Amino acid sequence: MEETSSKRERAQEELKQLEDDPPKDLKDWPSGDAKYETFGGREGEHSYEEGPEAKLGPSGVQHHEDGRVTIDGEEVDNPEDFKGDPIPGGPTDPESPALPGEEIKQDR
Repeated sequence: MEETSSKRERAQEELKQLEDDPPKDLKDWPSGDAKYETFGGREGEHSYEEGPEAKLGPSGVQHHEDGRVTIDGEEVDNPEDFKGDPIPGGPTDPESPALPGEEIKQDR
């Protein structure tokens, strides 16, 4: 039990070190036990705006199906500023292979 507690404390400390300058790229985030910890600490200890999570971007960002992006209900001028790079192998990655049934849709 003590070993588990100490591993968790190390993981929490690793994530806490990222709070001042969170990584922009997903591959730069922790891959060990720290990836199971919550950035900014436990839920309910503070609001998003009061904690280090605010450094990840505004909490009111909303992506709409038609491609528009709004922040707290106001449309932004350049939606591309709020879109990240595609996750490699994910559905928005242009290099990923088509999923079953997608070839049929593309042929039409």
